[in-house]
Amino acid sequence: MGRLALLSVSDKTRIVDFARQLVEEFGFELISSGGTAKTLQDAGIPVTKVSDYTGSPEILGGRVKTLHPRIHGGILARRDVAQDGVDLENNEIRAIDLVVVNLYPFEDTISQPNVTLADAIEQIDIGGPTLLRASAKNFAHLTVLCKPERYDAYLQELRDNQGDVSLEFRQARAAEGFTMTMAYDRAISNYFASLQPSEEQPAQFTLSGKQHQSLRYGENPHQSAAWYRTGTQGWTSATQLQGKALSYNNLVDLEAARRIITEFPANEPAAAVLKHTNPCGVAVSSSLLDAYEKAFAADSISAFGGIVALNQPIDVATAKVLKKTFLECIVAPGCELEAREILASKSNLRVLLLPDLQQGEPQTVKVIAGGFLLQAADDRAADPDTWQIVTQKQPTPAQMAELSFAWKVAKHVKSNAIVVTRDRVTLGVGAGQMNRVGAAKIALEQAGEQAKGATLASDGFFPFDDSVRTAAAAGITAIIQPGGSIRDKDSIQAADELGVVMVLTGVRHFLH
Repeated sequence: MGRLALLSVSDKTRIVDFARQLVEEFGFELISSGGTAKTLQDAGIPVTKVSDYTGSPEILGGRVKTLHPRIHGGILARRDVAQDGVDLENNEIRAIDLVVVNLYPFEDTISQPNVTLADAIEQIDIGGPTLLRASAKNFAHLTVLCKPERYDAYLQELRDNQGDVSLEFRQARAAEGFTMTMAYDRAISNYFASLQPSEEQPAQFTLSGKQHQSLRYGENPHQSAAWYRTGTQGWTSATQLQGKALSYNNLVDLEAARRIITEFPANEPAAAVLKHTNPCGVAVSSSLLDAYEKAFAADSISAFGGIVALNQPIDVATAKVLKKTFLECIVAPGCELEAREILASKSNLRVLLLPDLQQGEPQTVKVIAGGFLLQAADDRAADPDTWQIVTQKQPTPAQMAELSFAWKVAKHVKSNAIVVTRDRVTLGVGAGQMNRVGAAKIALEQAGEQAKGATLASDGFFPFDDSVRTAAAAGITAIIQPGGSIRDKDSIQAADELGVVMVLTGVRHFLH
């Protein structure tokens, strides 16, 4: 009697070839269930249906197939425990040497538009995770494979070890099995949690992902890194038209670029140029070309080697200008065919298409020693109806539009952040300074003479009136800030004294 393998897979990639080699080269007998059994039978591979092996039919529309003592006894039996052997013999159970199993595509299902709860529930695998856990637990006596890319390595193990499989290989595959079930359960748990959203963070939170790509290194060459995906959307679904492989820093910058460009609706052509996650230039205009040219001109020195995000498909005119400068990456929701041909001449330029730029994560995670921090994403949209105009001088409609633009940009600048804008173009950005006065000086110096008549946004409140006075001296005529300082009245009084409009949002946008 040959060795016994159980094959029950949702992902049938290469399963026919693998099964054929198990039978023809190594003499395995196969048992299988449902669609896997039919696939093997159609390919002419000898296989026994699980229902025939157990003597119990598949029931409940296929919900119960492998949940049977003849299956799990054969998986969990310890070959070095005499009583386990007696139990197998008394119950006519064969020991199983290999379990090949993967799970229903739950994450793929819930990522589909208009998916119903009933659809999702039917893709919750029960037998698969049970087989995985049981097989992984008993790795000392059998092998479990949950990834098609491991099939060749398993066959090579048999060839190299006279038909046996090393303990190290079995243990490694068991670890993969437990990882798969953990990720699967997390996806189900998160899906159900999303159906009943709460302001409170969960008492238990697990983070898992499947490696999408190994990266050459992390932020620096001495740091190893890899890119993981946690679903079917986001950057792993983007189409890279051209260019070198994305780096760790590229991806970090691209996500910052995605977040800022989503502030502007697609019917308002917008462009953002970023460097080290901070915007060096952002603009909204009547055309995509004009928006990009203005964003680039806002700080053309910093834009060199930067990341560009556009909220409309790249057209020919914009592509011609984009290719004139060395850029690391461009991301847009689409790209005209002729524009693709123009950009193709810059072979190292990474051009990515991400149709749904709005698709972000509802939470952010930051790792600290011994754990991590979890928070809701800062996705609160600007709402001018809730803002307070606290100065005697009232803003004009044009100033309110400008204040809104400046506030949207400041939200995405590292704290302490000051942004100076005019005509919906950034003129100066002060980012990541240890004090707000320093950030204001940097932004105002960058704006130079253009600061006269411009607008200033601050991501946090002014603890003193010094930044207000500095801004007014440079020619700023309107300021937007959260408010909330015990010295708000000092800043308001200074603004009134200097004839500057001041608006308080009541919302802070720190970005560390």
